[in-house]
Amino acid sequence: MEQLLARPRPILIDGAVGTELLRRGVRTELPLWSAHALLNEEGIEVLRQLHLDYARAGAEILVTNTFRTNLRTLKLVGKEAEWKTLNQLAVEAARAAAEAVAPQPCLVAGGLAPLEDCYRPERTPPKKECYDEHKQQAELLAELGVDLLFLETFSHGKEAKAALRAASETGLDIVLSLCPKAPAQLLSGEPLEELVPELIEIGGERLRGLLLNCATPEVMDQVYPRFAELTGKVPHGLYPHMGEADDIVGWKLPEEGKPEAYAEWMRARATVGARFLGGCCGTTPEHIAALRATVIS
Repeated sequence: MEQLLARPRPILIDGAVGTELLRRGVRTELPLWSAHALLNEEGIEVLRQLHLDYARAGAEILVTNTFRTNLRTLKLVGKEAEWKTLNQLAVEAARAAAEAVAPQPCLVAGGLAPLEDCYRPERTPPKKECYDEHKQQAELLAELGVDLLFLETFSHGKEAKAALRAASETGLDIVLSLCPKAPAQLLSGEPLEELVPELIEIGGERLRGLLLNCATPEVMDQVYPRFAELTGKVPHGLYPHMGEADDIVGWKLPEEGKPEAYAEWMRARATVGARFLGGCCGTTPEHIAALRATVIS
């Protein structure tokens, strides 16, 4: 991570995993969402190829398919006994892709997500449960050999702070991404003006990036300028989504979302200092390749 941050140009994150698995024919019903891919060899092979496609498109950080592999979610479907195995399969799939593109820089980031529904911040568990369960998941990912931890789509300040504290204790570098709403709030309604300084203090030297994700470009247009100011010396970035949430399959894919137009929109964010760029739900390896060609090259 130090080497990537030392460069003047932005760091390229991968794009969506869950929606791209859906696009490629893998089941994504809730609550497992993208974790369905880890339950059989066919799904794992699709996942391996997806990570490889992102790496070949130019992604320098691959986030593991662990958005829904925490024990809380696996218990809902009777898969808790496979907790370590499923997380290991997810890390191995990303690591194989990162190694396949060497010597191109490509880090494997262990992904942690809200324990409940990222779009339902009112369902956030009590603070101690958040800390204990995120600590359990972060420690497992560290044990499995990820290069850093990537905390994404956090929509409630209480859980973001608990997860950040837990992740910091692993000693790994951390990137934290928040799920916002306009004009300058978390999805929970908490003002970013108050939350961001707290997160920076909690994360300390381990917090290597503060991002926004899983909101439309239109929402990002309103939120991101002030958010970038609040991050101070901590590198900032963003990765919007395309499409919309669905209660059954998890996401409705956009009818169209031209990668070149997405990359042009993101170019403006790079010119005002965004250090991390990527794509959230609905984006594809083609979006990352367009970012690489338009913003990075």
